[in-house]
Amino acid sequence: MLQRIEKPHNLTQEIAARLAAQIRNGQLAPGARLPTEHEMVTAMGVSRTVVREAVAALRAEGLVITRQGAGAFVATDAARRPFRVANDSAISLQEVLDVMELRTSMEVEAAGLAAERGSSAAKARIVKALAELERTIGRGEVAVDEDFAFHRAIAEATGNPQFARFLEYLGRFIIPRQTLRISMGGEKQQAAYLAKIQGEHRAIAQSIADGEPTKARQAMRRHLINSRARYQSLAQTRKKRN
Repeated sequence: MLQRIEKPHNLTQEIAARLAAQIRNGQLAPGARLPTEHEMVTAMGVSRTVVREAVAALRAEGLVITRQGAGAFVATDAARRPFRVANDSAISLQEVLDVMELRTSMEVEAAGLAAERGSSAAKARIVKALAELERTIGRGEVAVDEDFAFHRAIAEATGNPQFARFLEYLGRFIIPRQTLRISMGGEKQQAAYLAKIQGEHRAIAQSIADGEPTKARQAMRRHLINSRARYQSLAQTRKKRN
């Protein structure tokens, strides 16, 4: 653990990862005191700022707690860290697909609840978001932000703020084409791709507006299953090109 750091890509991440590994494999047991800031600075050859940022990252992960004047200690419940989704460019295709599958379970129910108990104003916001998405696509844009806004409007229409909070938490995983960042071919191919998605969006919005929970759930499930399949297909296309 206390070995000199040899110019990694990110010193803070490297130190945090090294300490986290020690905690997870039991070399640093629950309740154990971490080496002092001075010890880590001296042994690893890094600055105090880097060490402090690494410890702060571990604290945010629930692996470490700090005590005023006493130092940093391994959390007694380190094995029960808060749920987090990786948020870096190195995330694998399978991890993104797994998150999309998780998202499906939430958004299908959100669509049903929005249809069942969404207010007239909330449903109007869904229609407005759909119209803005339509206009943006019509300008030839990929419309990632507008797509997200449409799904968020549905989550908000449930009347349960936790749906919208969870959607916001998933963030960049919500729209496959945002995460993948690849070309969908020429203008015709992209237009056809987005037209399919928009047709699915219309079906969802109409079912919610009509107050049809079962149809809304079915439409959302169909859309998300198709989105997952499209994402996988696009990812495979990118792999072949590379």
